[in-house]
Amino acid sequence: MPLTVILKGLAVWLGILVLAMANGVLRETVLLPWFGAPGALILSGVLLSALILAVAYASLPWLQLRQTWQRLAVGLGWLVLTLMFEFSFGLWQSKSRAELLMPYTFKDGNLWPLVLAVTVLAPSIAARLKARQ
Repeated sequence: MPLTVILKGLAVWLGILVLAMANGVLRETVLLPWFGAPGALILSGVLLSALILAVAYASLPWLQLRQTWQRLAVGLGWLVLTLMFEFSFGLWQSKSRAELLMPYTFKDGNLWPLVLAVTVLAPSIAARLKARQ
């Protein structure tokens, strides 16, 4: 894969990261007080998944991912970057292994595994949506 595609994919992921952080702030400050933990986690997960799909859709022409394997490679790259960020940030906060793995259990409405699946598939889903136009 050309270096320009890798760098563009990284730039798009950084945008997704900013949106994910804003989503977390929204969840903690607005959604949790209004809906409680399960409702806030569900709404936050759905919102973040939609944001990731929207970013993938908007950036697809710029990324110029013409082949299926390229879209999957970028999606997998986004997943790896996300996991690296999540675990590094968690370790920096001195979280235990159990605390780091808790979001992967769907407990209390947590949709994090679904968000990760959307992250991997977002470029491919975006390409299918664009093809329908």
